[in-house]
Amino acid sequence: MTSHDLLTQFDREMTTTRRLMSRVPNALLEWRPHPKSTTMLGLARHLAHMVTYGPLALTEEASDISSRTPMPATPSIEAVLEIFDRNVAAVHELLVRQSDADLAKPWSLTYQGKTVVSAPRDVAIQTMILHHQIHHRGQLSVYLRLNDVPVPAMYGPSADEAMQA
Repeated sequence: MTSHDLLTQFDREMTTTRRLMSRVPNALLEWRPHPKSTTMLGLARHLAHMVTYGPLALTEEASDISSRTPMPATPSIEAVLEIFDRNVAAVHELLVRQSDADLAKPWSLTYQGKTVVSAPRDVAIQTMILHHQIHHRGQLSVYLRLNDVPVPAMYGPSADEAMQA
């Protein structure tokens, strides 16, 4: 994948993720479909926080996450979106400066010194952010549907919304 292609895909997917997250009502932040499921707030926070793998993958050869700083408290969906927007902007700026050769360089994610995953940087961005977000957006869209909150169009129209131009 070229650096231009990855940047284009990143921007498109982050726009879609933000549009979905912005639908989460503050009154339903603690809602969950089952006691074993995470809350709506938990999913939104996870979507915002996973973007922080971007600066790690794009600026380091290896990153140990055993002492990662947790995401700050977020009392509202607006607070989560502020963090999401900052994280997305940081990754976008880094991606703009990446060459195809930069993105082909290897990166490793470690935990307490043990390698969890090792991949080229572009693959790390695709799997740890983009594909991971797509998975959790699916969960969040079901949470919204179960609460009669309109689900935005994503890859095609939804039952609530036509595609945006």
